Amino acid sequence: MLKIEDYRQIVEDQLQMMGGMKRPEGLYDPVRYILSLGGKRLRPVLCLASASLFGDYTSALMPALGIEVFHNFTLLHDDIMDQSDVRRNHATVHKKWDNNTAILSGDVMLIKAYELISKSPVGVLPQVLEVFNKTAIEVCEGQQFDMEFEKSTDVTEAGYLDMIRLKTAVLIGGSMKIGGILGGGSLRDCGLLYKFGQDIGMAFQLQDDWLDVFGNQETFGKKIGSDILNNKKTFLLISALNRLEKELKKELLDWMQRKEYDADEKISAVTRLFNEAGVSEIVIQKRDDYFARSLENFEKINGDREIKQEIENFAHKLMARSR
Repeated sequence: MLKIEDYRQIVEDQLQMMGGMKRPEGLYDPVRYILSLGGKRLRPVLCLASASLFGDYTSALMPALGIEVFHNFTLLHDDIMDQSDVRRNHATVHKKWDNNTAILSGDVMLIKAYELISKSPVGVLPQVLEVFNKTAIEVCEGQQFDMEFEKSTDVTEAGYLDMIRLKTAVLIGGSMKIGGILGGGSLRDCGLLYKFGQDIGMAFQLQDDWLDVFGNQETFGKKIGSDILNNKKTFLLISALNRLEKELKKELLDWMQRKEYDADEKISAVTRLFNEAGVSEIVIQKRDDYFARSLENFEKINGDREIKQEIENFAHKLMARSR
């Protein structure tokens, strides 16, 4: 039986083989660059493992790579929209090259993703495309909500949770459902895989929000406090605004409205206000609720018991991560 690390190595090897894209270098060098920055390869790994629950993973290999290329395409464009300078401890594509290069290289990655997805077996290709198309649209919807939230003063906790469901969680759920379809899983089991993956995705993003404030920069892979500096409407910020007493809420809003400030001072002050509101514990509880629900659904899935245990162990490691 293959382990999660085996699937990850398979994905890495295949992505390196994709490096044969050559000319024009100005188009393909950024693609090779972002794919070489590593990452957890969470989505393709879970796609392959989901296929293995019910059969041979090999039919899922090309689509899994397509999902990873699509995910990195979204990161490349998101970094432009968020004006992010660092991704996985390296310069983002638009900083290393420029915005136009990043946009066009991202465009070709989206096309490449569809090319890889289309290599699904003919018999299930319509089902796979239906899931992938719906998921890809929802990811774009989530990004639009995210951008709109940056200009809004009345984002609710429920609204934020729906945004991260679209922007992050549905792609993990979709990856697992596609893997289940390609492995020959039943309609019921593939549906449960989607629910499991989506709830893991919710817990994963809430953990990411928490790490951005309370994590360790050396292991997190990007600057701690970047969400604070960018006034990102995370679950922490929304919860703090809802729970702080009048004067403390006013102080938090003042920091959000300042145009000039010392970055370290702002991060320190806002973190203190988050602690006053007790949002660390609130986010951790919400994360744990999603994780518990994901395991309840996963327990109902049929399939190879050893693979199930491997996926469940992997999920537990994700929740214990520091980056």
